[in-house]
Amino acid sequence: MTLLSRHFAKVLIGTVVLAASVPAAIAQSSTAVSEATTKQMQKAQRKADRKEARIKKNAELGALEKKGYQPGGEQQDYPNNVQDAERKVQEHKAAAPRSISAP
Repeated sequence: MTLLSRHFAKVLIGTVVLAASVPAAIAQSSTAVSEATTKQMQKAQRKADRKEARIKKNAELGALEKKGYQPGGEQQDYPNNVQDAERKVQEHKAAAPRSISAP
């Protein structure tokens, strides 16, 4: 074998090895991308759940405050004052007219 044919053989073998490894590398990178996308979607879902819970909590607290509960107020009457406010909110909800949807 001449020097030129040895060099050509090395280049040819290197090209074949590289070509054989490319699909595996692409498959690995696509798996990594899908895992990253899944993690991002899970993180976004947890964030949305936390935001929804915070909005609900703040709405409930706002309704209690409208009915007389003061979170920073006297703590000696704590269970009674929050229970009174909760009772008032429930009474208000029960007294509110319910909308009836037309058929």
